[in-house]
Amino acid sequence: MTIVLGGGISGLSAAYYAANNAKNSAVILLEASNHLGGWIRSIKSPTGAIFEQGPRTIRPVGLAGRNTLDLVENLQLSNKLIHIGSSHPATRNRLIYSDETLHLLPSSLKGVFKTTSLLDRPLINCLWTDLTAPRTSKEDESIYDFVQRRLGQDLADKLISPIICGICAGDAQKISVNFLFKSLFEAEQKYGSIVKGVLVNRLKNIFSKSKDDTGKKDNESTNLRLTLADVAQKEHWALWGLQGGLEQLPQALADNLRERGVKIQTEAKCEKLTFKSNCVELIINGNIQECSRVISSLPAKNLADIVREQHPALSAELEVIPTVTVAVVNFEFQEDVLPLQAFGFLVPPKENLPLLGVIFDSCVFPQKSSTVLTVMMGGAWFEKFFGANPSEEHLLTTAIDHTRDILRIEEEPVAHNVAVLKDCIPQHVVGHTQRIKRIHDYISTHHIPLGLCGSSYQGVGLNDVILSAKQAVCDIVRER
Repeated sequence: MTIVLGGGISGLSAAYYAANNAKNSAVILLEASNHLGGWIRSIKSPTGAIFEQGPRTIRPVGLAGRNTLDLVENLQLSNKLIHIGSSHPATRNRLIYSDETLHLLPSSLKGVFKTTSLLDRPLINCLWTDLTAPRTSKEDESIYDFVQRRLGQDLADKLISPIICGICAGDAQKISVNFLFKSLFEAEQKYGSIVKGVLVNRLKNIFSKSKDDTGKKDNESTNLRLTLADVAQKEHWALWGLQGGLEQLPQALADNLRERGVKIQTEAKCEKLTFKSNCVELIINGNIQECSRVISSLPAKNLADIVREQHPALSAELEVIPTVTVAVVNFEFQEDVLPLQAFGFLVPPKENLPLLGVIFDSCVFPQKSSTVLTVMMGGAWFEKFFGANPSEEHLLTTAIDHTRDILRIEEEPVAHNVAVLKDCIPQHVVGHTQRIKRIHDYISTHHIPLGLCGSSYQGVGLNDVILSAKQAVCDIVRER
């Protein structure tokens, strides 16, 4: 029997892949709360607009992107999928709010050669800065230090730092470059320059692709059906979502699992894990339950608590993976109140504002004639701006005042929703890659039948956590 801990998107995905590999072995999913889907939650406003508390759009690129689209197709959600292409305003228009002004980032090669209002120099100049910067050998460093050293402090402060706020609500001066921007870091370490490394790798990829394409041509006539991932690549999708909200993905997963006989228990909290020679013993709500292997999608801190007694060294590594809290405030305005159609804007930490950024939801996926915005606040600076337990009224007032001031909105919102997502995003700080290796080495060395998935380990994006679930199942099946 396989027990999956946690009913968020990674836990549901792990149960899905475990059921595919079960071979007549039972799969049980345990969720401590009464809600499945984790931070993915789609709420309808009184007017019928969709408010997303968590993720709302997904990128289709790379192995992880293809894997998620394969899952969507297998769950028969293709008819609910909505997407935008590379020419859409939400794809082309990305904004940074700095020095009391909204700055439009370059979206074309031509724009890279023009002086930007954000940096007071063309982005192409950053490449020259990289080519002339001295080579430094490091095991890891913060993204901020890496960018400052290779591309300039202005880029680190005004562009990269707000991008990190958008990715993980984190502080670029703490997040690991060897984890989040691994390919760029390795390019510098191997070739002495980001530009040189990227060019060499691009040439290698072009050569490799031309060889692959030659071999594929003979099989084209027998491969007439395109998968959803193939269509996304062929049509150059930039982002996709689901009609009615992204929460339909975990709902479809849960329905699929129940149909296939996977037992899902909510309000079932695991209080302790003990790995014995012939089984795994779990204490669930005070009761003992046994299984042959466990896949944990719990946050690393939570897993640390329940393995501490038997494996204190493993617990110590898990519990130091930090998290941040994000306040999410959704607004709906009756009319179009935006200064331009765009994905939204991010705010550099140097502005000393409580806002991380604002997403223009109704520009990405239009909802009737109203404007829907999502304001993200706090993150690594949550307690600095809001303290430990801010009131909903304070969060709402802060979000609306700053948003209306920045976007010059005079209207009052017709609907809103406020949520505090406590400890929602793990922070992959400097040394994270080495820490994850030590965690996996410990599990392997001690022959512990434990698989790990979720945002604490291999990435915080939805594609990342779904792929991590698939990999965790493959790893633990292989070990047995």
